[in-house]
Amino acid sequence: MQLFYSPNITPDSKQYTFSKEESKHIVKVLRKKESDILSITDGKGYLFTVKIIIANPKKCTVQINTIEQKKQHDYKLHIAIAPTKMNDRMEWFLEKVTEIGIDEITPIFCDNSERKIIKKERFEKIIQSAMKQSLQMQLPKLNDAIPFKDFITQNFSGQTFIAHCEAQEKKQLQTELKASDSYTILIGPEGDFSVKEIKIALNNGFSPVALGNTRLRTETAGIIACHTIALKNTFE
Repeated sequence: MQLFYSPNITPDSKQYTFSKEESKHIVKVLRKKESDILSITDGKGYLFTVKIIIANPKKCTVQINTIEQKKQHDYKLHIAIAPTKMNDRMEWFLEKVTEIGIDEITPIFCDNSERKIIKKERFEKIIQSAMKQSLQMQLPKLNDAIPFKDFITQNFSGQTFIAHCEAQEKKQLQTELKASDSYTILIGPEGDFSVKEIKIALNNGFSPVALGNTRLRTETAGIIACHTIALKNTFE
């Protein structure tokens, strides 16, 4: 199945017209024609099966045949992660955690962050592409980048963790997880969280965890955390 993403389609729609850019891609590049069947998600959990009724490269219009609400995973995962120095590593992280399953991502600027600017529009395209490729119906939310000190003081529900490399008492993430819960996990920059940041997180109720026995790159740590949580909720 080839999945298209159209955030403006709604369960009340009878017909839908793609944007000019998407219409050109469907008709000119994919060579779709009238009566061909397409699959669309709104990124909010719905799958629309539609039939092309106007195969115009400037205004491709479809008739909605069936609507199905797809069940998502029964947990909520929010990863707050320091942007990596190299953009391609952050993009790889976004792609993989979207494929595995994640609900929300917040880039955080930390004391040891090497990157202080992100390209949110580019990141959103990476996430959308990964959602379609992995045939998921829920688009992860990408928040605006925020300083660590502002993020940490918010109200969080469920379990909250900070993964860091300091020689302090920590437990392995997989041993601390409760199934079917909400999770917020902090992943620091290549230089790790500062001692001050770790102390602030602990004072705000975050539990210190390890993600294995080796030192991981930022993007790898984020993916490991995401996968660990997914496995916990798959087999329990």
